Amino acid sequence: AFKAKLSPEFGYGCAVFLQTDIVNFQRQGWQPEEILAGLAAVLPKNIWLYVAKMPNFSKLGKKFILQGGTQHNLAAVKTQVDFIKSRYHPGEEQPNIIVHKHCGESGAIGAALEAISLWENGQITSFVGLPAVQSIQYKSTTNESTRCNYCTNYCLRTFIDISMSDNSVKNPKVAENGNSKLNGNPLKTRTLIVGNTCEKGSVTDVDEMRKIKEKMESTLKMTPNMAALSNKEVFKSYKPKRAKTKAPNKLPWFSKANSNGIDRSKIRVGMPRVQLMYSLAPLFSAYFESLGVRRSNIVYSDFTDDKLYKEGSKRGAIDPCFPSKLYLSHVHNLLYVKHKKRPLDIIFSPMICDIKSELVNTRGCWICPSVTASPEAVKAAFTKEENVFENMKVRFLDTFLNLSDPLLFEKQMFDQFKEIFKIGRFENKMAVEAGFSALKEYKNNIRQKAKEAIEMLEKEQKLGIVVLGRPYHRDPGINHGILDEFQQLGYPIFTQDLLPTDDETLDKLFGEEVRMGEISHPLDISDVWKNSLNENANLKIWAAKFVARHPNLIALELSSFKCGHDAPIYAVIEEIIETSGTPYFSFKDIDENNPQGSFKLRIETIDYFLKQYRNEIFEQNLVVSEVLNSK
Repeated sequence: AFKAKLSPEFGYGCAVFLQTDIVNFQRQGWQPEEILAGLAAVLPKNIWLYVAKMPNFSKLGKKFILQGGTQHNLAAVKTQVDFIKSRYHPGEEQPNIIVHKHCGESGAIGAALEAISLWENGQITSFVGLPAVQSIQYKSTTNESTRCNYCTNYCLRTFIDISMSDNSVKNPKVAENGNSKLNGNPLKTRTLIVGNTCEKGSVTDVDEMRKIKEKMESTLKMTPNMAALSNKEVFKSYKPKRAKTKAPNKLPWFSKANSNGIDRSKIRVGMPRVQLMYSLAPLFSAYFESLGVRRSNIVYSDFTDDKLYKEGSKRGAIDPCFPSKLYLSHVHNLLYVKHKKRPLDIIFSPMICDIKSELVNTRGCWICPSVTASPEAVKAAFTKEENVFENMKVRFLDTFLNLSDPLLFEKQMFDQFKEIFKIGRFENKMAVEAGFSALKEYKNNIRQKAKEAIEMLEKEQKLGIVVLGRPYHRDPGINHGILDEFQQLGYPIFTQDLLPTDDETLDKLFGEEVRMGEISHPLDISDVWKNSLNENANLKIWAAKFVARHPNLIALELSSFKCGHDAPIYAVIEEIIETSGTPYFSFKDIDENNPQGSFKLRIETIDYFLKQYRNEIFEQNLVVSEVLNSK
C-alpha cells in the first residue's frame, strides 16, 4: 500500500459492498497496491463512523491505544493515526496514539486478566486443562433431531459431542458416558449445545429444562418490567360509568341523545394495536364503554410478531419507518382474523395530531407526521384497487384528533360519532371525561409501581434500565424482545413516559436546580432543548435528564430505522447522560430484521459492563459511607 501514489475511494459501510468495490476497481484498471491503499484508508471510517458512530472525538479524551492483529499492518496503523489526528483542531492538544506492544495477543491478555479476576472473586474454572485439550475428539450434529421444541423459536441447535482422555481430566463436572477408550485410556464425554437463543435450549432433558424455566420465571417475577406491565394495563377495561344522556338544567345548550332504537352494546369496534395506542388506549376504550359498547366488543389487533407482519404487509410499504409499515399488517389482522372470526362494525383508527403534554415551557406537543398520517395511508392501500372495507361491510374511521385541546377533541369525537351512535353533546362530553379519567388512572397506577421499584433499587443498591423510546417500542414485535432479555438478566425495566412524577421524586432529582433558578420546573427541558416541538422527543429528553440524576438508573435508547424526529436529538441525549457519568447504551435503527445473535451478543456485553460498573460505584459509595461513619 505504501508503494501507491494514488488510491480509489471506497464508500465506508458493510464489508460486502467493499468486496464489490474491489472487483469494480480491478475492472477500472487500479493496481493491487492502489486498491490496498484505498482499503487501508477506508478502514478507520468503517470503525469510527459506521460501527462506533463516533463523530465527536473530544469526548474520548486524548489517549488512544490501537490493539488487535490488524495493527501488524503498518498501512492500517498509519491511516488510523492520520484519521484520529484529523478529528482534532491544529490549535488544541493533539492525541497520543499508541500501538499495543502485543497487539495481536491483546484480546487474549484481556481474557486472561478477566479469568484471574473471576477466580479471585470465588468462581471455579470449568477448563479441562491443556493435556485434556490435546486429546480432544469431537462430533458435530445439526439436523431436525437437534431442533429445540421448548419454546416457539424452534431453534435449530448444534450438538457437539466432545471426548477426551480420562487420565487427563480433572474437572468433576465432565460427565462420563460409556466405556470407550482413547490410546488405551477411558474416555470422558460431554455434549455442548450451541445455536439456542434462550437458556431452555441449553439442555435436552425435560426435567433439566423445567428447572431452568422455573429459575427464569423466578427471575422475571422478582424483576419489575414496566413495559410489559404497561402492555397488560393499557389495553384492559377501566370499567367507566355509563355516560348520562340528559344534561343538567343549568346546561340547556347540550343536545339530548336520541338513540332511535340503536343497541350500542352490540356494536363491535376494532382498533389497531399500534403506535400511540400503547399510551392512549384507555382513553378510547373507556369512551366507547361509557357510551354503552360492551368491553368484549372492543377488539384490538394482536401483538406484533413475524407472522402478523408478513401476512399483512403484502399491500406494499407505506413508509420506510417500520412502526408505520406495521399499520397495514394490524388493519389486515383486524379484517382477516378478528372480523372473520366475529364481524366488526367499525375499525377506529384515528389520526392523532398532538397530545396534551405534561412538560412545561415546550414549544409544541406535536406527533410525528408519519404516525399521524398512517391511518390515511392505510385507507388508501385498502381502497385503491377495491374498497376492502366496503366489501367486508366494515366502516373505517380515520378521525382527525387534537388531544392537546380537550374541548376541540370533544367536538371532533362528537362530530364523528353523533350519527353512528346517535349521541347528544352532553353524553359525548361525559364519555370523553370518562376516557381521560381512565387514562389518568392507568398512568398513576404504573407510575406508583415504578416509584416502588426505584425505591427497591435504592435499598438493594441495584441498577434499573430506563428505556428511552417511543410508546410503540413497548410492542414486543418492534423491540424484538430486547427488554425481556434485560429483565431476564435481573434488570428492572422503566419507560420514559411512565417514570414517577410525584412531588417527592421530582424534588429529590430536580429540586436544587429549580431553587437555584437553572430551570423553572422539574418538568422543564428548555435548559437543554429549545426546539421542543415533538412530544415524544421532548419526553425522551426529559427522561434522559431523569436518568442522569439518579444513581441507580442507566439509559437504553431504542430508535427505529430512519426516525426523523429521533435523529436530531441523538447527540443531545448522549451528552445529557454521559456528562453525568451515567452509562448509556443504544439500539438504533431497529426495524423488521430480527438479528437475535447480534442482539444477544450486545446484551451480554452490556450486562458484563453493568456488573463491573455496579461493583465500582456501590463499593465506592460504601467506602465513603464507612469513612463518614468513622468520623
